[in-house]
Amino acid sequence: MNTAQQAVSRAADADADQYAADELGRARSLLAQAQAAMAAGRESDARDLATRSAALAGLASARSREAATEAELGQRRAEIADLRQRLRMEDAP
Repeated sequence: MNTAQQAVSRAADADADQYAADELGRARSLLAQAQAAMAAGRESDARDLATRSAALAGLASARSREAATEAELGQRRAEIADLRQRLRMEDAP
């Protein structure tokens, strides 16, 4: 259960609410279900739900990191294109 809680927290810290909202929402829902199962004494169900929650939270973190990396890549490409354009202008007679 603790692992799932930490995974959900890490995903939230990685801006998964913005970049992987569906996965993070499902991870949070599964975590809540796991907590309810644990409170009801259904330890096996709680473990399964917590494992699924942690996996989805991990996916949300990965997708969030991917989106942030893609955004940074796009920014760098735009900067390179701008620099190339400036160099062409300086070389023009």
